[in-house]
Amino acid sequence: MSDTAIYAQRIATEFQLDYQHIRNTLSLLADGATIPFVARYRKEKTGSMDEVVIAEVWKRYQQLEALDKRREAIIASIEEQGKLSHELRAQIEKAATMQELEDLYLPYKPKRRTRATIARERGLEPLAQLLLQQDYTDPEAAAERFVNQSKEVADTAAALAGARDIIAEMVSEDSQVRERLRRLYHKTASISSTVVKDKEEEGKTYRQYFDWNEALSKAPSHRLLALLRAETEGILKIKINVEDEQATGIAERLWVRNSSRKGLQVAAAVADSFKRLLAPSLSNEMLAFYKEKADETAIRVFGGNLRQLLLAPPLGQKRILALDPGFRTGCKVVILDEHGMLLHNDTIYPHPPQHEVKQAVQKIKSLVNAYKVEVIAIGNGTAGRETEDLVRGIPFERDVMAVMVNESGASVYSASKVAREEFPDYDVTVRGAVSIGRRLMDPLAELVKIDPKSIGVGQYQHDVDQKALQENLVMTVESCVNAVGVELNTASEQLLSYVSGLGPQLASGIIKYRSEIGGFKNRKQLLGVSRLGNKAFEQCAGFLRIRNGENPLDASAVHPESYEIVEQIAGSLGETVAGLIGRKDLRSSIKPASFVTKQTGIETINDILAELEKPGRDPRQQFELFSFAKDIRSIHDLHEGMELDGVVTNITAFGAFVDIGVHQDGLVHLSQMANRYIKDPNEVVRLNQRVRVKVLQVDADRKRINLSMRGID
Repeated sequence: MSDTAIYAQRIATEFQLDYQHIRNTLSLLADGATIPFVARYRKEKTGSMDEVVIAEVWKRYQQLEALDKRREAIIASIEEQGKLSHELRAQIEKAATMQELEDLYLPYKPKRRTRATIARERGLEPLAQLLLQQDYTDPEAAAERFVNQSKEVADTAAALAGARDIIAEMVSEDSQVRERLRRLYHKTASISSTVVKDKEEEGKTYRQYFDWNEALSKAPSHRLLALLRAETEGILKIKINVEDEQATGIAERLWVRNSSRKGLQVAAAVADSFKRLLAPSLSNEMLAFYKEKADETAIRVFGGNLRQLLLAPPLGQKRILALDPGFRTGCKVVILDEHGMLLHNDTIYPHPPQHEVKQAVQKIKSLVNAYKVEVIAIGNGTAGRETEDLVRGIPFERDVMAVMVNESGASVYSASKVAREEFPDYDVTVRGAVSIGRRLMDPLAELVKIDPKSIGVGQYQHDVDQKALQENLVMTVESCVNAVGVELNTASEQLLSYVSGLGPQLASGIIKYRSEIGGFKNRKQLLGVSRLGNKAFEQCAGFLRIRNGENPLDASAVHPESYEIVEQIAGSLGETVAGLIGRKDLRSSIKPASFVTKQTGIETINDILAELEKPGRDPRQQFELFSFAKDIRSIHDLHEGMELDGVVTNITAFGAFVDIGVHQDGLVHLSQMANRYIKDPNEVVRLNQRVRVKVLQVDADRKRINLSMRGID
């Protein structure tokens, strides 16, 4: 049985899934297929596993593969040292986790010069072995013959100390000792923190942790990451604590046989081993273990928030006047056409210190009329509410909708290379306003241009493992882009780069070829793009849309490999393919099982029929207009007991942040989110959701607002 087959069998058992489906999934991914493609177009082979499960299966496969590679390297290293016994090889081959492997390898791992190394160099290892016999002979007498004339081993005390150093290292490298102590740490360890001397004022943000102690295994992810950040900043000292006597007792039961004088020497070595070697090593290991778990939670929270933000309801193709508000520097105004192209830019100064209200109102009115503006998008940053009040007070000659837009990350985009290339002749203020307008029109298309870490929907995203975070974010963005589908003839290079099977290089090639041919008329033309071969075409074609092209199926999620099946379905009904699209009434006349082949199963046939009913349907929800309370504009307008409408802007493990229109988001703690016990805020809210909240507490000095969703009709 091949390694892949063995891995597939193990994963199938662990995940309680069908072995053949796992085997097929691993084979597809190893052959270069993407997760979105496999989940969408290979359901027969995967048993209709969704993207999340497929990603977990692939991750587990990579872990098992890495485990075996490490196993081979360890065996080779010990064999090279001439110390690989049959028993040790069997233990290594049986090890099921990376931790077990590393514990077995520890005694043979090349290490820096230690106290034990020095003692061995001085010839004291035989004495250590004599002490380990723990018979009732005199240890000092045994040590006499190891005393030499040099200063290295001047007397029996020095000889015994060196022997104990050797034993201490042996104890610290004992896999049984480490595993049993590891269990003790997981069960009983606590994490404590104290403030560094003279750092009280500088670290007042972390005031609650100046004298902190809690069970390590129960510390929530956000708190552990906060403690570690404070330690990195030099504000706190962190310590992992267990009961020393209990820990030492575990090691003694494995190493100390009796209370003879030699036994007491071994007991002393064990105590030294725990204090000097095991405790620091296991403390670091525990911190790393729980940091990794905290990272996983934070990354999962970030990915969930990002997904909800990217899939926020789009306004659609409208003529937009976008405003990036400001006081002293004024409000930047841009006009965008239905496709997001910049038509005009200007600046108005309606707020102090200039306070040119009349001129600003006249300018907005004339621009709305001249460009037939349908919607005004207003950034929710500085001066956002004041600008919204101004706009809503203008008597337009036509219906114009005003919408507040979350502008987090717009400034990052405006200063980016992407923005400079797109608008080389405009400054950052114009680019920022354009981004605000475009993200209202289509959040997904615009937000893919911004580093996800800058969007402001994470939880300690800068403190977690950056490689793991990046992998999660890329997978999340790819999943969202491919779930929605991409307009081939209008998509930006950044959006195209996230389409299954493409990437930056092919996306750039598509843009260039699109310009050369004046736009794609059918999906097959993609094969004319430089370096876009059959494999890439297979992966990307179903996710790319061509509106009003030569083939109506090119505007749908039906993959080109299934066009022949659609033609057969249409022929069986005496219809053309175009006549079949959007005809819900014909669905009942079709028997899916009649079109099943060896290559195409019932799952794909049903997907095709669902797609034909609503071709190219956007899975995102419909856009809904929202307005904040008009008389609440700053934190000083709030008081306890007040009920307000707000928008969920960020979801964390401990609650959700809600924008209530005062430039400072309020926190709805997990305990205040429902009239029942919940473990996860996502059980109750989603990003951008409109919610009704009650003000519990306002701390204007610290800019903190505590809110509740409990007991509100």
